[in-house]
Amino acid sequence: MSRDAQDLLSRGALGAFRLNGQFLAVAEELARPAGLTAARWQVLGAVLRDPLPVSGIARAMGITRQSVQRVADLLVEQGLAEYRPNPAHRRAKLLAPTGAGHAAVRRIDPGHAAFAARLAEAYREAHGEEGLAEAVRALERLSTVLDGLGPPVTEP
Repeated sequence: MSRDAQDLLSRGALGAFRLNGQFLAVAEELARPAGLTAARWQVLGAVLRDPLPVSGIARAMGITRQSVQRVADLLVEQGLAEYRPNPAHRRAKLLAPTGAGHAAVRRIDPGHAAFAARLAEAYREAHGEEGLAEAVRALERLSTVLDGLGPPVTEP
């Protein structure tokens, strides 16, 4: 069974890497007309509802704090986001979108909605009515389990 589990892990990881690349390519195309990149859209999207510290954004997205910091600083430079005081932590400021940041994301919404509808329809045709929702739930469950495992244990 161990070999089967190892093969499944490899296939799952390769599939996730490919899917990530595909989503990033789509995000780049959708974000371009709004003057954003996929990374800038991703960081802005993380703070649309509530401002967050850079470390919180990084945790939510599963990427490094340094990567988010670089993008956050660019968003602030562009006037699409701003740093606000954080009552919970004096040094870790909160990132929040400005009016221009909200407007940029709103410009992406129509293309995003149209692409989401196309993807849902194509998936439905190939895998049935509940197929896409179940695929997303499976990815979410897998991510939750991986979060609970912590880093891999390596033998010397």
